Amino acid sequence: MSDFRRLTENVLVSPQLALGDIAEAAALGVTTIVNNRPDGEDPDAPQGDEIADAAAAAGLNYVAIPVGHAGFSEPQVDAMIEALDQAEGAILAYCRSGTRSTLLWALASAKQGVDPETIARTAGQAGYDVSPIRSLIDVLAAR
Repeated sequence: MSDFRRLTENVLVSPQLALGDIAEAAALGVTTIVNNRPDGEDPDAPQGDEIADAAAAAGLNYVAIPVGHAGFSEPQVDAMIEALDQAEGAILAYCRSGTRSTLLWALASAKQGVDPETIARTAGQAGYDVSPIRSLIDVLAAR
């Protein structure tokens, strides 16, 4: 069973997807899968091309915005904003645990002007803690 967690009406996050999770995501109104996990991070997990193929077979869009151990960059934040803006329905972002996906959503939301307290509360309600990047959220929101 999948562990999709809803951040907003149109944004869900998840730990690593199994190929069978794609149909469940589509049934929930997801139209775009966002992969925040670099290929090869876990060789036993489905890799990006496998998820992309399963998404295409289900009629879903697929976007890869890998976030590795080096952390987040502004191009990744901008790519997430673009994915959010272009989605015609809900998006499901995934990584190993859902944390990187949540943090990237938080940074994108801050850059789009969402109040940092709202971001922190929203993430917390889904079981994620944005405190490791809170200062960056504040900086992006203040721009």
